Amino acid sequence: MSSLLSRYRRALIAIVILLVVSPLFGVVGAELVGYHEPLDVAAEALGLEESSIWSGLLPDYSIPGLPEDWLSASMGYIISGVVGVLIILAIGFILTRLSGK
Repeated sequence: MSSLLSRYRRALIAIVILLVVSPLFGVVGAELVGYHEPLDVAAEALGLEESSIWSGLLPDYSIPGLPEDWLSASMGYIISGVVGVLIILAIGFILTRLSGK
């Protein structure tokens, strides 16, 4: 395992850096330019509301139960990023094992 980590050390460092700076683009940058998610804009134009059936693990990149401030939003982006990276790595690991390489 440690040889695997040392082999991909640069890539892992890059991923961690991108995860840490992601709130700058998702929270601060979006506020600065007035960005809104295109699907949210389309749903609002059609008069649709969010489904109450299941809102997802981290709805709107937020952590349920925490106050809606900059720090909580930042942590939501970072945790969402970590979950996404882990899912992609797991899929890659499974496909690699299935292919026999």
